[in-house]
Amino acid sequence: MWMLTEPLDDIGAHERQERTTARACRSCFISLLLTCLAGWFCASLPAYGDEPPLVLQDLIQEALAKSPEILASQSRYEASRFRIPQAGSLPDPMFMFGYQNEGWDRYTFGEMQMAQWMFSASQMFPFPGKLSLREEMAARDSEGLSSMYEAVRLRTIEQVRELYYDLFLAYKDIDIIEEKTALFAKIEDAALARYAAGMGMQQEVLMAQTEKYMLMEKEEMLRQRIQSLEAMLNATIGRDVSSALGRPMEPPVGGRYPLSLDDLITMAYEHSPEIKAQQKIVAGGEAKVRLAEKGYYPDFTLAASYANRNGGRFDDMWSLTTTVNIPLYYRSKQKQAVLEAKASLSEARQALESIKLMIASKIRDSYSLHKSAERLMEIYKQGLIPKTYQDFDSALAGYSSGKTEAITVINRLKALLDFETLYWTEVAVKEKAAAKFEAMAGIMKVGGESK
Repeated sequence: MWMLTEPLDDIGAHERQERTTARACRSCFISLLLTCLAGWFCASLPAYGDEPPLVLQDLIQEALAKSPEILASQSRYEASRFRIPQAGSLPDPMFMFGYQNEGWDRYTFGEMQMAQWMFSASQMFPFPGKLSLREEMAARDSEGLSSMYEAVRLRTIEQVRELYYDLFLAYKDIDIIEEKTALFAKIEDAALARYAAGMGMQQEVLMAQTEKYMLMEKEEMLRQRIQSLEAMLNATIGRDVSSALGRPMEPPVGGRYPLSLDDLITMAYEHSPEIKAQQKIVAGGEAKVRLAEKGYYPDFTLAASYANRNGGRFDDMWSLTTTVNIPLYYRSKQKQAVLEAKASLSEARQALESIKLMIASKIRDSYSLHKSAERLMEIYKQGLIPKTYQDFDSALAGYSSGKTEAITVINRLKALLDFETLYWTEVAVKEKAAAKFEAMAGIMKVGGESK
């Protein structure tokens, strides 16, 4: 009986060893195959980081100088300045010339007393004050376009800053993914070691590898987003959309914003281009009301005439006349024009109050978003991220020693990835919120300084 059992035990141990070796070989083959696929996949991705760093202030300076939207707004404002002297000028004078003949059968100039060549010049003079009011209206319109030009500049700076920090966030997310991919590789190595030793299942290896390649998929999506953001940023600053851009610099994350919410709202009421533009519209509406009231008063047209009757036989003639228009239909014309101008002025004043309330509301919303991002950054950096790192290290050590399951380690690492991604997302949110409320408050940061 003993002689029969001993060979069977040896055969069973040998078979178990062969099965373990076969499982390890299959696992190594799968790992090698996936590693080769990963290497090919990464090699096919575009390389980043060779360009010099992208400086935000340089982009802002370039956008202010080359942005088509800014240049178009500037040309619109400059064109409006040429309308001011036109509005204050007198109407063009009129010149008349003609001939008067007596009879139908022959040319009677010099023979008949009423046959004559006639010449006349006339000039219309609006009632005093009308021209100055028209010039004032044109000046207010031009000043409003000047404010809108400044608003376009501020809006362009805001767009550049937002796209810049979106681009920064995409690069930062790629960095986080690459770092966490290396950590997933550690989990994969631990799973392979446990599987080779017969302590773990092949499913754990595949689970770690699946998570790693899902990160690689996300990385490829982020690289495509980088290309889209670069195209939008190039279009905003006036470059060709295919122009190469470097990697954005990391913004400073410490410190509190120096201005309070009340300070920003006060600055907006004083410096916001949208508010200034609407104030100019109100001033123009007031001038329009005064001009409409001047419509009750007549305009004057002076005319000087000269008639040549051949000085040899008849004396030449001249005349000087004045023509005055009579506002006879003032009830249906001039009065209605005054009422229309007053209604438009009331609309402009209500629109001004609406713009003030809207800007104050948007500043408060952006400011609260900025402050919330600051608090969340502090929570992530000082609390959640360090604690999650400790949990992951502890779980990984426990998994290597067989005390923890693979799903626990993977969940800890995914939580760490999420918290680090959320931290840098809040950094970008904070900077983009500052770009919004600074633009609405009329704060123009150029070359690192505020204007």
